Amino acid sequence: MSFRLLGNFWNRMVMDRRNWWLPLTVVLVVGMGSMIFVGTRTYQDAPPIPDFVSESGETLVSAAAITRGQIVFLKYGLMNYGSMFGDGAGRGPDFTADALHVTARAMRDHHASRDGVDVAAALARAQAEIRENRYTATDNRVILGEAQAYAVRELERRYLAMFRGEGTEVFHPAGYIGDAAELRDLAAFFFWGGWVCGAARPGQDYSYTHNWPYDELAGNRPSAPIMMWSVAAALGLIVALGVVLFLHGRYGSLAGWRQAGDATGPACMARMDAFQPTPLQSATYKFFAAAALLFLLQIIAGVLTLGDFLQFTREMGIDLAGILPITIVRAWHLQLALMWISACWVGASVFVLSVAQRETPKGLHREVNLLFGMFVVWVVGTLVGIAVGSKGLLGEYWNLLGNQGWEFVEMGKLWQGVLFVVFALWLRVVARLARAVWHEGDAWTLPKWLLYAVASVLVLFISGFVARPETNFVVADFWRWAVIHMWVEAFFEVFTTALLAYFMVLMGFVSPAAASRIVYLATLLFLGSGLLGISHNFYWNAKPVATLAIGSIFSTLQVVPLILLTLEAWQFRNAPQRALGGRAAGQPAFGQAEAFLFLIGVNFWNFFGAGVFGFIINLPIVNYYEHGTYLTVNHGHAALMGVYGNLAIAAIVFCSRYLIAAKRWDGRLLRQVFWALNLGLLLMVVIDLFPVGIAQLNEVLAHGLWQARSHAFIQGELFQTLTWARIIGGAVFLFGGVLPLVWFMVTRLASLKPSDVSLRTNAMTDLTAAVAAVK
Repeated sequence: MSFRLLGNFWNRMVMDRRNWWLPLTVVLVVGMGSMIFVGTRTYQDAPPIPDFVSESGETLVSAAAITRGQIVFLKYGLMNYGSMFGDGAGRGPDFTADALHVTARAMRDHHASRDGVDVAAALARAQAEIRENRYTATDNRVILGEAQAYAVRELERRYLAMFRGEGTEVFHPAGYIGDAAELRDLAAFFFWGGWVCGAARPGQDYSYTHNWPYDELAGNRPSAPIMMWSVAAALGLIVALGVVLFLHGRYGSLAGWRQAGDATGPACMARMDAFQPTPLQSATYKFFAAAALLFLLQIIAGVLTLGDFLQFTREMGIDLAGILPITIVRAWHLQLALMWISACWVGASVFVLSVAQRETPKGLHREVNLLFGMFVVWVVGTLVGIAVGSKGLLGEYWNLLGNQGWEFVEMGKLWQGVLFVVFALWLRVVARLARAVWHEGDAWTLPKWLLYAVASVLVLFISGFVARPETNFVVADFWRWAVIHMWVEAFFEVFTTALLAYFMVLMGFVSPAAASRIVYLATLLFLGSGLLGISHNFYWNAKPVATLAIGSIFSTLQVVPLILLTLEAWQFRNAPQRALGGRAAGQPAFGQAEAFLFLIGVNFWNFFGAGVFGFIINLPIVNYYEHGTYLTVNHGHAALMGVYGNLAIAAIVFCSRYLIAAKRWDGRLLRQVFWALNLGLLLMVVIDLFPVGIAQLNEVLAHGLWQARSHAFIQGELFQTLTWARIIGGAVFLFGGVLPLVWFMVTRLASLKPSDVSLRTNAMTDLTAAVAAVK
């Protein structure tokens, strides 16, 4: 009886379309409430930026110098060379781990030489002094002992030598930062980072970073909360997975891809060939062609980044890194990924929404062209700004016009503002297209889902404008992740699910009602785990233990929707055969076979790249050791390119199939592109990224993160051999996939079907009928 009542309640309050707003509201309120809680605690519990003084009162490191050092770090884009608190690039050291280790070693040596004690006693004394937090809030000062003062001077010498190209840990090109005062400020900032990792949080026996990074010399080992919340996360995953799998067994027939398609049948070849686009639909092609070109530029930037690791151009007598250092090319590589994928999504959303329009809203064609123009301004401004800003050529305007310095949010504030305008114009275009069908259907039709997602992307982007260069690094990093995570692992997921559902409806594989239900359930799962799961990005960057607790539970649960996608993968894979009746004799050929192939790739990488590689690094106890290693890089490449990359190319192929003349369509070439891109990505992961990540993890376990990120390890035989081997997968990816895709998209610019708003063929009528219920 109780199960029946529970089932009735579930059906009425969760599955009943009229009540969808209630579960969504609960998820949003809880999720955003947790964000507010974490944000508030971040401000309250952030480590101070104090003056470090000697016992005699002499200022050794001033708070102003630390802030100036952070500005130097950002101004020269050093987050795309090394990292702070494990966040950033892996070419150079993690400066917090490096500073902590050098401090511990210098203090041990000082005690051993000055106090006449053995090494063990000297080390014990050094570890105790590192852990002791002598901060006083009344005067914002930290008193340092004689050994710590000695360590400050050692760190200054170390980082002056590093950026001058001297010693064992060198930055290339030498002299990249030539101002000695800036380098001293930079050393002060790094010392502060090491102090945050070692000094006890007030009232606790572990540091501000929960004793991260692991370093036996400094006395940093996993704290008790790390182990406790790792166990809790594993238990939570098992319970949640059992509940969700039970619900999937009960409601899977109502929510999966096995629903019947539209009565007009699947998108057959004849429908593709006969389709006549409107001027608005034809206008979307430039977004797809631009995306292909930007994709190529991203890969070129990636090759240049790899070249800094391998230094192969120096063997040819060309010091390319001296002209384009890694701080520039890696920033390009990251920003270009956002650029080309965004271009695909903008173009695809306009195309699919325009399909159900009886007529194009007045002036919308001009607005789409304006949107593209602003997009070009943003791209050019960002790429040029990153280059000249990171070289210090913009003076005091480096942050406004050049490179803000935050990984993934590199663009200058001006170009960030231009991107905000781009998103606002995109929202306006989507809103105008959705408004034409607003009163047809309820609040949960696919056009409205797309509108909700785009609006959320715009609103969340406001978070990127909060932090300033002088904002406490720990606080600023909260706002940085508020943009990155909330996009990638929350509302981008909703948008892509809605876009995928739209594709499936237009392909004739799923009914509009079922597609909308899939988006609804996916939204509950992605936002339910993703909004709270943001906290896994805050494990080690000096956030309170409550953040560790929230992140451990909910970031682990992010694997649940990915497992559900895997359960549905077979139904998804067989959708064309099911819709076409198994391709019996006389059945029409499927017209979107190439686009569907890329969607299958999305399913594979959702499980393998986002699910498997994401899960193995999310448990706090695992993340404690692997954070800042190539296991994170491995997950990032497999998930971003595997999932979002494949979906973006699916959008290109899906829409282009309607726009390009039938005689110029080359399905064979596009199938080659699919296999080359995905095989190349898999080879890069299997040959290099994953094994290097495992090797680094082993180095962390044996010696600490400082060693795993040292110049000796990066230039060691194992790392260099595997990085050279990555070229095999990269060559397949570039020459078999990227270049043919670019060639196809550019050469088809002259082969687009003529557009005429007055042309409404039977094929167009059929396609409109296929989405009539979507409205």
